[in-house]
Amino acid sequence: MKFLKLTVTLCLVLPTTAGWATDIKYDYPIPGSYEATILGTPDNLKLPPPAKILARRLVLDVIPDIKKPDIFFYDEGLRCTLAYQNKKAPLVFVIAGTGAGDQSQKAMAMMKELYKAGYHVITLPSPTHPNFVISASRSHVPGDLIEDAADIYLAMENAWNKVKEDIEVSEFYLCGYSLGGTHAAFVAKVDEERKSFNFRKVLLVNPAVNIYSSITKIEGLLDKIPDGPRKIGAYFNTMLAKFTEFYRKGDFIDIDNEFLYEVFRAKLFSHDESGGMIALSFRISLAGMVFSSDVMTNGGYVVPKNRILTSADPLGDYFLVCIHLSFINYFDEYFYPYIQKQRPDVTREALIDSLGFKHIEDYLASSPKFGVITNEDDFILAPGEIDYLRRLFGERVKIYPWGGHLGNLEYRDNMEYFVGFFNR
Repeated sequence: MKFLKLTVTLCLVLPTTAGWATDIKYDYPIPGSYEATILGTPDNLKLPPPAKILARRLVLDVIPDIKKPDIFFYDEGLRCTLAYQNKKAPLVFVIAGTGAGDQSQKAMAMMKELYKAGYHVITLPSPTHPNFVISASRSHVPGDLIEDAADIYLAMENAWNKVKEDIEVSEFYLCGYSLGGTHAAFVAKVDEERKSFNFRKVLLVNPAVNIYSSITKIEGLLDKIPDGPRKIGAYFNTMLAKFTEFYRKGDFIDIDNEFLYEVFRAKLFSHDESGGMIALSFRISLAGMVFSSDVMTNGGYVVPKNRILTSADPLGDYFLVCIHLSFINYFDEYFYPYIQKQRPDVTREALIDSLGFKHIEDYLASSPKFGVITNEDDFILAPGEIDYLRRLFGERVKIYPWGGHLGNLEYRDNMEYFVGFFNR
């Protein structure tokens, strides 16, 4: 178990090049984009958690009679989490980020603060999470924001139908973080037509302005590891060995915040090594998505076409193949051909343009229900995208000077603003 925790944590260790903050106007203490993302917020700078949460897991049959391959025998339906009040209250839907499930650390952090403020909350996995790909995606091919938003909306309707006899709801709100923030914008657009919820407020937290540009930036970090992306396996083994040796020599009880701060202080990884770990973490998430999609569609991309996998089949070789696939590979070899079958006239450039806010910018610019929270140094944003958010949302966007990608989410000032958006 400790080896597993080492492996997972290693995939999230980020650069260690910046000093501590001294700006009195914003006291989040970790200004470096990468280290803020991994270290998050020290416990003493977080808001106190709620004393108790009334919550339960929901398992939804979103697509009735869906045929699931034997290899996914464990997947009984879309997993969501409900936190509920014993009184009438607004309900907030929370959409997780890339590759994240309904009980991801960020989703739970949002849920706890919203619950403490008196809201019902339902958290949903990302459409890029294998559970969603298998049980809630009608195409089983994630990536198209319009299709994904329609699938998320259907999942929300299913979740609401399952709980509406048990809780009293006054109105509906929506938020999402990272890719989930981008999805939330498109889900809100679906709601304008379907009107199942009539969302009064929609908050986008550290969203990607364009999925393709953000992921290209992340993938580019692998170019700086020794011998580039083709040596990702050797690179991972080297990083894991360094990480494990540091843990073994130190007087650590567990892999917790204390351990990660010591990694930060020791400057265990160089800037380029740490940047590569960001991309490797993303590759691991992408691998699960690609494998699930390929098996569900019998696409023949990773698993040979018509090959029937069972629970007894070893999957290590498939994982190794998937982890060597970049998002560009997925886009050009799998996703774009799928879209072309539906829309033969669509060009690659037009498809890329559709994967972001510009596709619905008139709606986003004109609707007062939206709010945005992001950071000036969020590394998933391409040059010019911070200014684009300022122009698009105006006073509705809150931009912190540092915090990386969601690193400052749980910082007390950020969380007060986060909850305050819905209270106002």
